[in-house]
Amino acid sequence: MATLFWLQTGACGGDSLAILSAESPSLEQLLQDGGVELLWHPSLSHGHARRFDHLVDAILAGEQTLDILCVEGSIITAPRGTGLCDPYRGRGKMDLVRDLAERAGVVVAMGTCAAFGGVHAAPPNPSDCIGLQFDHAQPGGLLAPDWRSRRGLPVINVAGCPAHPNTMTQTLAVLALGLPLPLDGLNRPASHFSTVVHQGCTRNEYHEYDVEDTQPGDRACLFFNLGCQGPMTQAVCNADLWNGTSSKTRAGVPCFGCTSPTFPRDGDLFRTEKMGEVPIRLPLGVERPRYMAYKNLARAAAPQRVRDKKMKP
Repeated sequence: MATLFWLQTGACGGDSLAILSAESPSLEQLLQDGGVELLWHPSLSHGHARRFDHLVDAILAGEQTLDILCVEGSIITAPRGTGLCDPYRGRGKMDLVRDLAERAGVVVAMGTCAAFGGVHAAPPNPSDCIGLQFDHAQPGGLLAPDWRSRRGLPVINVAGCPAHPNTMTQTLAVLALGLPLPLDGLNRPASHFSTVVHQGCTRNEYHEYDVEDTQPGDRACLFFNLGCQGPMTQAVCNADLWNGTSSKTRAGVPCFGCTSPTFPRDGDLFRTEKMGEVPIRLPLGVERPRYMAYKNLARAAAPQRVRDKKMKP
């Protein structure tokens, strides 16, 4: 049985809410059949807050084994590196995270805030937020780039705002079983961050023919004008639908790239920055000269049914 301790730092609680919607496995299945014992969760655990203090003391004293430490929320380091804007027992909670991490078999950053800093670290970042082992895309947050847990692993970044429910529970299930977990270059589980949101998007045909939307809620592609980051964002949103039903792009809302270390972008999330008529940021693996030539030809070759579908209410 793997013990799990869930700690919130600079968080909105979105990842805690999202994991309640997990289906494969569900949170209940993870706890009942997945070999996970939940020591503490700030929203799901019952009992007085003193129980939290007793658990912390027992873990730090080596009296309680901690196999999986989940941290939700960015690490608040203000003011002046003390972390006292987010205090715990007269110290910054950042110190508690660092101490618990040294005792943990593995540390998981649940959500982009914990992984990279996220929303709270966006400019002007008044509370000096960072991620657990990254500061945006740069290695080294609260913990040094070469830090490793008792099991010899870096912080595992389950990115997203919030993280995908099934990605959270599936990652925890693998860790609880002690199975290998390949990671990408940002220490995200490679099994869930090796494809882009664009794959599986119902608007792909419009993208290929450069049939573009100019306002949310229509049927065509959101990439060219409305800031959609789907072709550059690695996540499972269109391969493993949220609640088994939908995704942002299927609902007519652009992907904001919330699994990326640079999320949120500093600027208008609903506008595509362009160089002439071509977006400055192109889909992963695409070369600009070929892209420009291809799109000009594609627009001219768009079938009438694609254009008509764009015009339907």
